[in-house]
This record gives sequence, C-alpha cells and structure tokens, in this order.
Amino acid sequence: MEQEHKRRVRYKGTHPRSFQEKYKELSPDQYRADVEAIIQRGKTPAGMHIPIMVNEILDVLQIRPGQVGYDATLGYGGHTSKMLEQLGGEGHLYATDVDPVESEKTRARLESLGYGPDILTIRRMNFADLDQVAPGVKFDFVLADLGVSSMQIDNPDRGFTFKYDGPLDLRLDPTAGVTAAERLRELDEDELAAMLSENSDEPHAGRIACAVMRSFKRGGTIETTKQLSAVVEEALSFLPADERREAVKKSCQRTFQALRIDVNSEFEVLYAFLEKLPGVLKSGGRAAVLTFHSGEDRLVKKAFKQCRREGIYSRVAEEVVRPSAQECFRNPRARSTKLRWAIRA
Repeated sequence: MEQEHKRRVRYKGTHPRSFQEKYKELSPDQYRADVEAIIQRGKTPAGMHIPIMVNEILDVLQIRPGQVGYDATLGYGGHTSKMLEQLGGEGHLYATDVDPVESEKTRARLESLGYGPDILTIRRMNFADLDQVAPGVKFDFVLADLGVSSMQIDNPDRGFTFKYDGPLDLRLDPTAGVTAAERLRELDEDELAAMLSENSDEPHAGRIACAVMRSFKRGGTIETTKQLSAVVEEALSFLPADERREAVKKSCQRTFQALRIDVNSEFEVLYAFLEKLPGVLKSGGRAAVLTFHSGEDRLVKKAFKQCRREGIYSRVAEEVVRPSAQECFRNPRARSTKLRWAIRA
C-alpha cells in the first residue's frame, strides 16, 4: 500500500520557532547534516538528547564483554548505546524509565541499531525500585543520569520550560500523579516557600510564594508555564531594571526545578536508589551517578561517603568529575553536571 505523503509543517519567516515547526531536528535520521551543524554550533537539536560525559563514565565503569549492567535512567538512550557497544554483543544490560512516551521511542531506536531483547531489557519502572529490575541478579556496573532529558525539556506540551507556553505539567510520567499546576493549588504560602528554598535554593522563595498566593486570592489561575513565569516576574518587580531580566530568568529556572522535584518525588526516589544500590552490585561492581544541582549532589556525596566509612564501598570519588570546557561548548546543558562514583567492597 502506498504511504500517504504528509506535507511538512509550514511556518512564518526563514527559521522555525516552535518545537513542532523544527521538522529537521525532529527527524535526525533524515536530516543528519543539518542536525550535526546545529550540534557544532553548541546547541541541542529539538527532540534530541546529547549524552553527557560519556568518556568519563566509561572510564569509571570499565565495562567488559560478558558483564551485566543497569542503566537506571534510559532517556534518549545515548549512554545506553555506548554501554552496549562496550559489551560487544556479550552479557546483558537492563534499563528503566518512567516516561511511557520517550521510552518506547528509545526502545525502537535501539532495536534499529541491533540491540534487541537478547542483550537489552527495558522496563517501564522507577529506579527507586532497582532491586526489582532483575531480582536475584547482581550488576557489574550501574549508571544513573539524574538529568531531565532534552526532548522532555524542549517539548512545550510537557511543561518543563518557561521559554514556551504550555500546560504546567512537569511530570516525568504524564499518566500518573498530579501536575505542577494541581500541586501549586494544594500548597499554602509557607509550604511553597519552603519547597522553593529546599529544592532549588531559591533566594526569593518567600516573595514568589506570596505572589503565587496573591494571584490565587485575586481569582487568577496558574495553569500554564507562561502564567507561572509571569507571577515570578511580578514577585521580582522590586529589583532594579538592569538586574531584573537575568534575575527573573534564574528564579524561573529554580522555581520550575523545585516544582519538578516535588511533583516527581525526586529526592525520595534518589534516597531509595542510593539505599538499595549496594545490594544490587557485585563485589567490585562500579556505580556512577550524574547530578545536575546541589541538592542531588549533596545526597549522593553523603550516601557514598557513609557507605565508604561502613566498609560497604571500597572506594568512592573524593572529588566530583566535571565535563570539559569543550563538551560544555558543544553541549551547554552539560555545564552544571557533576559525576560521582563508587566501587562495591
């Protein structure tokens, strides 16, 4: 049967602006040269995620053919494919993700590269349940990349960014739990201020919480990303004009981060993962964790060092490993990344 021809998305002007209009970036296999040119300019193509610190991770994990490993955060599958390359067709890799939309796309992408169920098992589950991924199996290596994937951030329908207007959702699994908009309505002013402070070290937490509650009392709604960013801007209206634009941008980033962490119970999930991690590693097994903000890094650092003192880990990273300047230029989203590692005793 002849496949129906679909016209590409039309847009005004010479360059696409919205996520949906970027048809070349959303079809990287078809427009490889265009996508590579975007990457060379230090930008991440829409709908794509560039894996961070790949060489550093492989140096830490020291993967060999025949080993069994676990990728706790499948995402776009960039790290996964590199780990599978190291296995050389021998052994097995388990991977998990809670996102039903992106995990199926990644499964299909990896299968097209020859990585089927004989060497790769993908499960839709939270990495807090890592002890249930493969009961009775001990892993030679484990990777957890705690960052939100670029294809989730870029898609305005997911509500992860204030740059485009979209529903204020922020759920990694859009089929479960409450949205960020619903969560805002559940909190009182003190609870919201505490959440902004604890989850993202927001210096204007009290003012932003007050502005949110004032908006609700006026009968306003905060259902979209732009509505929330407008409230943050109003809260920071006291700042001098020459400081305000950059301050609003950073406070919006921290506010969305704090809400995302809360909606997805990210700290609770990380606590569970770090507590169970030693129990799924073989003796000599290696673990690597990529963090993207200070709250995550503090939790990982504390857990690794505590287990080192108790003799559970034989070695842990004394200092974080950071991405190179070249990688940060090629992929600006790598700038805040910190890598910590541990080796099971």
